[in-house]
Amino acid sequence: MFDSIHEECGVFGIYEKERSDVASSVYFGLYALQHRGQESCGITVSDDGVFRHKRADGLVSEVFTKEELAKLDGANIAVGHVRYSTTGGHSHNNIQPLVIRHVKGNMALAHNGNLVNASEIRRQFELNGAIFHGTSDTEAIAYLIVRERLNTSSTEEAVEKAMPFIKGAYSCILMTATKMIAFRDPNGFRPLCIGQTHDGAYVVSSESCALDSVGADFVRDVEPGEIVVIGPEGLRSIKTHCSTSRNICIFEYIYFARPDSVIDGVSVHGARLRAGRLLAKHSPVDADIVIGVPDSGLDAALGFAEESGIPYGIGFIKNKYVGRSFIQPEQHQRENAVKIKLNAVRETVAGKRVIMIDDSIVRGTTSARIVHLLREAGAKEVHVRISSPPFIHSCYFGTDIDSEENLIAGKCSSNEEIAKFIGADSLAYLPVECLEELVSDKFGVCKGCFTGNYPVDVSGAGSKNKFDEKINSKSNS
Repeated sequence: MFDSIHEECGVFGIYEKERSDVASSVYFGLYALQHRGQESCGITVSDDGVFRHKRADGLVSEVFTKEELAKLDGANIAVGHVRYSTTGGHSHNNIQPLVIRHVKGNMALAHNGNLVNASEIRRQFELNGAIFHGTSDTEAIAYLIVRERLNTSSTEEAVEKAMPFIKGAYSCILMTATKMIAFRDPNGFRPLCIGQTHDGAYVVSSESCALDSVGADFVRDVEPGEIVVIGPEGLRSIKTHCSTSRNICIFEYIYFARPDSVIDGVSVHGARLRAGRLLAKHSPVDADIVIGVPDSGLDAALGFAEESGIPYGIGFIKNKYVGRSFIQPEQHQRENAVKIKLNAVRETVAGKRVIMIDDSIVRGTTSARIVHLLREAGAKEVHVRISSPPFIHSCYFGTDIDSEENLIAGKCSSNEEIAKFIGADSLAYLPVECLEELVSDKFGVCKGCFTGNYPVDVSGAGSKNKFDEKINSKSNS
């Protein structure tokens, strides 16, 4: 519907000492993480080592009816996943958690992120006779862990041995018959945190906002490179691969995460406020009203208004009931689709010079339609301010940024040219040197999609749908 960017996944898991309705807890956690993936979802539970699971396309509320959740009742460990496909494409076999049955037992794996060496890992296993059922990076991680598990005394040791072979972004929850294991890549590209309920259950989640949904208190973040093991003896940590460097994706703060989340000690809401204030400092403009594009543009708009002294207003109303599956079959209907999801508030913008804050511009077509909505509502001027730098490179760590040749910032030679394309009176982006200020200089951030400088070598990463392309080329030959 929009040329917007997407994040790949959200993961959520819970460990109870006694059997309980853990599936419902994961349901609520996934519901809170729905913004991270709206294509498919799944829950797997462990009941004394017997795995039961449900995975399907659709939103959490669509897939998990009361009847389906009842089938998963009576377990003590559960892990869940919401997915938007970047690498791997759309296939039922890619829906997570992946359930793997091997000679030493069962395991279920949920993964958020993207690997840069998945094709290399996959090829090594295939040349030794392995058969892959899907096309996601997650299956490559699972094969590595199983390989190491055959030669180690525990699953956590297998994870520890496998991690040096995994390159890229991965925040994972792995479930066995008796324990839950969370692990995060040494750069900490994607968030992962730990919580605990009042009755002592441990919870692991992509974002802290989901902990509230099950009555869990935030304990701490999983450190980059850390392995956290949760079992009958409680929680313990393995820090063999922990790193002092931290390069979390800056877009977690700009766009992906819910504003009520706190990631690695930094409030997402606070980071977006700072982005808006920095925009106002670096790219001021005379205007009558500041508005934000829902949802992630709202906090930055408030920051811009506070810094500039220009009043903040509600410029758009978002239709909350238009889901990911809203598709118009005809081109002329798709052109008007933006009006179904967003509607300009005429009373706010009519006859005024408007500053419109958004989180990003990808191809520019959606921005052009949104600016047109403001013009139709009577805005006298529309000045667009973007709370991130311009996209000019691809992401290899789980952000579904379009190919470089389709990014408007790469095709246009200046902000003025982009402003003309989207119909704005002016356009300015957040300077790339301001990105560290969004996290208060607490740690480094990954900004490769803006600069082309990545924290790890991406030369072997290939295209986002590398496995699908390979399969399709074989089937067409």
